[in-house]
Amino acid sequence: MEPRAAQLRRREGLGGEKEDRPSREGEPHFGNAECPGNNETHRGPDLLQWTQHMQAVKTQLLEQAQGQLTELLDQAMCEAIQAYLPQDRPVPSIPPDSLCKTQEPSLGKRKVFINRKSLLDELMEVQHFRTIYHMFVAGLCVFIVSTLAIDFIDEGRLMLEFDLLIFSFGQLPLALVTWVPMFLSTLLLPYQALRLWARPQSRAAWTLGVGLGCMLLAGHTAVLSILPIHVAVEYQLPPASRCVLVFEQVRLLMKSYSFLREIVPGTLRARGGEGIRAPSFSSYLYFLFCPTLIYRETYPRTPNVRWNYVAKNFAQALGCVLYACFILGRLCVPVFANMSREPFSTRALVLSIMHATLPGIFMLLLIFFAFLHCWLNAFAEMLRFGDRMFYRDWWNSTSFSNYYRTWNVVVHDWLYSYVYQDGLWLLGGQARGAAMLGVFLVSAVVHEYIFCFVLGFFYPVMLLLFLFIGGPLNFMMHDRRTGPAWNVLMWTMLFLGQGIQVSLYCQEWYAQRHCPLPQTTFWGLVTPRSWSCHT
Repeated sequence: MEPRAAQLRRREGLGGEKEDRPSREGEPHFGNAECPGNNETHRGPDLLQWTQHMQAVKTQLLEQAQGQLTELLDQAMCEAIQAYLPQDRPVPSIPPDSLCKTQEPSLGKRKVFINRKSLLDELMEVQHFRTIYHMFVAGLCVFIVSTLAIDFIDEGRLMLEFDLLIFSFGQLPLALVTWVPMFLSTLLLPYQALRLWARPQSRAAWTLGVGLGCMLLAGHTAVLSILPIHVAVEYQLPPASRCVLVFEQVRLLMKSYSFLREIVPGTLRARGGEGIRAPSFSSYLYFLFCPTLIYRETYPRTPNVRWNYVAKNFAQALGCVLYACFILGRLCVPVFANMSREPFSTRALVLSIMHATLPGIFMLLLIFFAFLHCWLNAFAEMLRFGDRMFYRDWWNSTSFSNYYRTWNVVVHDWLYSYVYQDGLWLLGGQARGAAMLGVFLVSAVVHEYIFCFVLGFFYPVMLLLFLFIGGPLNFMMHDRRTGPAWNVLMWTMLFLGQGIQVSLYCQEWYAQRHCPLPQTTFWGLVTPRSWSCHT
């Protein structure tokens, strides 16, 4: 059979009889086209076409070879894991009978860490993507210049107003001091509880150790649950300082749960005589700082730390914070500050949502870039953490199910491992709908709790959007939906969803300040103030 490359060359008019006979004087000789010192005249369009064709053939061959090699390695890894696991007592989160079922990836898929860059770092190596980044930087510069120009025209002097930034990060030292006991309780109590459970003792002494370990975990949970809420309410912390506390509260709870969930099953099985080995304290300490929520005793590491890369990412994160303050100050505050003083109307509500779509999507992009890329990559670089896949190409998603999986891979891995997979293990492998509903419920409740904590009031916009809109869209816009139209539809829904959130939360924020409750009641706390505040 004729090789595929030769067939394609003949179709393009570059093969055939000219390829088999020696070149005569005056004819182009393609076999030596790229060699130095070749002074023959070549046909430019044909040579370009030939080069492009060979690049396409090379890419196709590499993809085929990579796919076959990946299948072979996956099969070998699955067989090795099956041979390693005890056949009589399988690990609950890794059913051995489903490790190598490629058609059923939702059971037994365990997070594997490898050395890899973040996707944006790879894309930034291409000039076209760097230009898009430069456009956002230019937008920040325009905001700064416009602020200076307006201040100069109105006040007659140049000044930058950082009132919103200063207000948002007020009492930040208090939040950082509160973080210290939160971190110490997570560092000491779960690890000590595990040591009590893993210590070889008699049955009575081990039972007492289990009780003491449970008390330590109860104290740890109480510190993380009560202390940040008490400080935030008692001292009326502003939003950004509350963000520090609530994000650390949720992060430390998820970290400690992952540590115990990964180690305790093996420790309990070891009580039967298979040998007891508690993880090292240094591995647990490293896990509390590294940018992942899935515990492993070891992670892939990079050879050195690029401190210029760390400084660059922290500077970009700070720039995103300033960018967000300018957006809120210029596009949101003037619109919503006095909106609660006017009578409610459907027209005003719709117009405010449409006005909030642009700042809303900007805020979404800034949160993604500042936290999921800059902040996590900076800590990964300082700790030489090798796996930088904190997100995937969520912007190319044509379905909401793919968007939820790729937007925040760090949190998705935790939900998948400890909510979805454990739900399937408890309910049975066929209860996929119930397990997926559990993931949506946990995620919606935690997101709503974060918004309630940060803003200081209960207004379940995120909860309703997540459960009653995001949930159905996850099933309707599934992975079989492909094509540009579905990507446009997904972005349209994101624009509208962000507009709804920014509009309603901003209205409620100012209504809470313009119309304080005469007396604190339960219904007054859970009823949105913007529905009745018209002063």
